[in-house]
Amino acid sequence: MLGKKLVTAQKRGETRALCLGLGMVTCSMMMYFFIGITIVPFYTKSVWTTESVCKVLKASIKDKVLCPNSEGSEDEDIFPYPCLQVWVNLTASGQEVMLYQTEDTLDRNPKCSYVPVKLENSKEVKTQIETIASNFRKYQTFPCYYDPGGTQTNVILSRLYPPKGLLFAFLWPTLMFTGGCLIIVLVKISQYVSVLSAWQ
Repeated sequence: MLGKKLVTAQKRGETRALCLGLGMVTCSMMMYFFIGITIVPFYTKSVWTTESVCKVLKASIKDKVLCPNSEGSEDEDIFPYPCLQVWVNLTASGQEVMLYQTEDTLDRNPKCSYVPVKLENSKEVKTQIETIASNFRKYQTFPCYYDPGGTQTNVILSRLYPPKGLLFAFLWPTLMFTGGCLIIVLVKISQYVSVLSAWQ
């Protein structure tokens, strides 16, 4: 009687462990799919892949401009803000080019180097942009990214999805997939040993 209970409990435990392993594998595959349709296209589309050194030539704040309404966004996303323009000397080519914060900045407003997050207080936005401009004037030399193919003549300060960020994004689903497969293998080994013991 006790042996039957132990066998039943063992089978239940194996079934639960097997379901856990299969669930982890399924979740990891869904995460792979999600990363593949969201992050990977942005990473492959970016042409600013080579790092170089930029030296600030001019950082000026122009009159207020409207943040262009991107496709699919609402009218409330449009708001006025001071336009910061940063011109740098690209060490790799020696050219004078305009600096943008990220690839997204160029898409949102090609006239300005920085597009702030919408804030209710316009004074806060102005103070924020003035602080950024003063930092550029203070730290004049810094690493930046440019397009080695020459498709884009401008440069960006940081990439939205650098190689390290992409690897980190794939790290968690890979660990989950490996853990799920390991659980399934251990359950199958346990079942095999149980059958072999019963046969002997």
